Amino acid sequence: MKTSLILLLTLISFSPVSSDGEVVSKNEHVIQLIAELSSPSDPGIQYVIVDKNSVVFEHSFGMADIKNKTPLSLAHTMAAFSMTKTLTAIAVLQLVQRGKIKLDSQASQYVEHPYNSEITIRHLLSHTSGIPNPIPLKWVHLANSHDSFSEVEALSQVLAANPKRDALPGGKYGYSNIGYWLLGGIIEKISDREYSDYINENIFEPLGLTPSEIGFRINNEDNHAKGYLKKYSFMNLIKSFVTDREVWAGYEGGWLHIRNVYANGPAFGGAIGSAKAFSRVLQDLIAENSALLEKNAMRGLYSQQKTNSGENIEMTLGWHVGEISGVKYYYKEGGGAGYHSEMRVYPDLGLASVIMANRTSFNTRKKLSNLDSNFINQ
Repeated sequence: MKTSLILLLTLISFSPVSSDGEVVSKNEHVIQLIAELSSPSDPGIQYVIVDKNSVVFEHSFGMADIKNKTPLSLAHTMAAFSMTKTLTAIAVLQLVQRGKIKLDSQASQYVEHPYNSEITIRHLLSHTSGIPNPIPLKWVHLANSHDSFSEVEALSQVLAANPKRDALPGGKYGYSNIGYWLLGGIIEKISDREYSDYINENIFEPLGLTPSEIGFRINNEDNHAKGYLKKYSFMNLIKSFVTDREVWAGYEGGWLHIRNVYANGPAFGGAIGSAKAFSRVLQDLIAENSALLEKNAMRGLYSQQKTNSGENIEMTLGWHVGEISGVKYYYKEGGGAGYHSEMRVYPDLGLASVIMANRTSFNTRKKLSNLDSNFINQ
């Protein structure tokens, strides 16, 4: 109650001033800040912040399609890449609460892998498995080739090329896309459903989210923001070393259009949706009564994890842990071919936020902190 009162007084008392000295509303101030992050003719930005019951603020700015001068709306979808990992974690915790699996069960009971047989579900969720993390930028395929794509074959090739562990299970934190790719296989094994079907049926549908808002396929190309890479940038200079030529489309002004791609492993980076859709998931995770997770499972999602030696790591079973102005938050960033995003929850304040941009290079951590501070730190 005390925290809620402080937050309410904060929102009432905040009176930002524009560059010409005129007092503006907080929403107007945040809109100005978003406009300063990009030109209106450049790739765009979606920003949404919610509390437990409603949308506190939402805004979109910039272009979904530079060539055709299509403004980015709040309904446009984008590739979320690694933000998907939190969805994967929710799915695993659902299976735990249903008694289908235990966090300390060995992963090798459900999926084959060349790493230490002592790796557990908990290790995979908390990035303490010791599984390596080679650069995954080429682990994508064109969306128009998806029907002929074999995820099993792609994963087999990655495991064969990267068979050596980086550390012992539980020894230290070490981010691994492969680890979450394996979690997708575990979800499929236990649920007897394809990973994407499980997420659709057990996360998106219970929240009333439709395939046009979020899923693992581009539901409507006209409503999907194009992904871009800045022409005069280091990433564009080295793109031939980290991406395949087939994903490059033409230049549109000062931006290289990146063709629509899907992650080879949907569980580590395959979700596609709008910031509004992701905010609905976050809203459930800060609700008094979640539709997705029971209280015991929810505690796992927010419990900081430790190494075998008892050292705290900046991870829960699905979130990274951060702090802004003394306020703890939980976050997941996602970035890849043409897009960059980040989502956060501030459980103590009952707030959650999402920022999504249709450009590869975008400092989500700094920009989201700057925007969120207008709602949590005034």
